[in-house]
Amino acid sequence: MVGLAVANVAGAVTPDEYCQQKAAASGSSFYYSFLFLPPERRRAITALYAFCREVDDVVDECSEPQLAHAKLAWWRAEIANLFAGNPQHPVTRALAPAIGQFGISSERLNEIIAGMEMDLTQTRYLDFAALERYCYHVAGAVGLLAAAIFGYRDARTLEYARQLGTAFQLTNIIRDVGEDARKSRIYLPLEDLRRHGVSAADILARRHSEAFVALMREQARRAESFYARAMQALPAVDRRAQRPGLIMAAIYRALLSEIERDGFKVLAQRVSLTPMRKLWIAWKTWVKG
Repeated sequence: MVGLAVANVAGAVTPDEYCQQKAAASGSSFYYSFLFLPPERRRAITALYAFCREVDDVVDECSEPQLAHAKLAWWRAEIANLFAGNPQHPVTRALAPAIGQFGISSERLNEIIAGMEMDLTQTRYLDFAALERYCYHVAGAVGLLAAAIFGYRDARTLEYARQLGTAFQLTNIIRDVGEDARKSRIYLPLEDLRRHGVSAADILARRHSEAFVALMREQARRAESFYARAMQALPAVDRRAQRPGLIMAAIYRALLSEIERDGFKVLAQRVSLTPMRKLWIAWKTWVKG
């Protein structure tokens, strides 16, 4: 299973190279925010991102929930190995130096896995309070770890990171409504659907309507409110260190604006920014500080 995959890749590339390849292959907006970091911070955040990709891929690629649960259990055991000083996987080997240097904790890594486990047992969320708990596990916990890697002096920066992680996940949910519907998943709160007269069947059948656009406009405003809260929470003393997060925020906000300009046609297509535009936003945000 996972152990066999470890054996196959361990001798082929170094742990850092493995993580770099995993991050680059994803094409994610997050990759662009890592480019300007000093080498040791870039290695740590790339390893963290690769870890997130590994456990997320378990959910996306395993059609059998029982197998997916077993693989996530393997990752929980591998986190224990990491903190016992005996990591086996290239990703955990790459993460090992960051434990002491940047305060990577087993608690946060296991919270991320808990979010993946939620995806195996839950395909609907009754209200935003339930969705926000999910967002914390799959994105807020990642934000807290990332903020520590980027560096901070004021503890209020952790609140910025948590709010920003939620904003990112809400943006992902908006972008991926159609893709998730094809997997019979609906992350939009059911109470929001009812308020706008949109049924779960409408989402699963990918029926675009004025009511759906109104529903999505509400979701976009909610995501924007989390971006605004995050920016308000970021202390000036840590703004420069947290520029990678600001780059991600600029790219994701540009994506959200693009989706809205396109009329929220997310049921039929997945809107994305070009690599060149992401790189331009990243450079501009980094220079601006």
